[in-house]
Amino acid sequence: MTTFESDIKKSTYSSETIFNFLADFDHFGDLIPKDKITNWQSNSDSCRFTIDPVGEVGLRIVEKEEFKTIKYTAEGKTPFNFFLWIQLKEVAEDDTRIKLTIKADMNPMIKMVASKPINKFLEVLSDAIAKHQYQ
Repeated sequence: MTTFESDIKKSTYSSETIFNFLADFDHFGDLIPKDKITNWQSNSDSCRFTIDPVGEVGLRIVEKEEFKTIKYTAEGKTPFNFFLWIQLKEVAEDDTRIKLTIKADMNPMIKMVASKPINKFLEVLSDAIAKHQYQ
């Protein structure tokens, strides 16, 4: 398993507010940069999109720990199996720290091609989550 981690980001919203937003994929599309992700489709528990050069990716929520963690897994035909965790830690009122982790089962060739886009995706998504206006 290969592990990819975002930097820890800071949001000025409560972990409850962020968690409630992220626990529904229908909201998630607002965070996805339209120039990086195409073919976005979602319902409350799953989504599907295309990211170059990785290809089509599907996610499904597999576990939620209220206001702390949301765990996702690959769904459908994907280039490799993976898990995505979003971790939230409220350190003070209006100060929540956010970290994203992907654990992926990929062969060396896919790892060589996909590592840079996956790391970029994690940074872009973690920035979007931290900077989003949850009002």
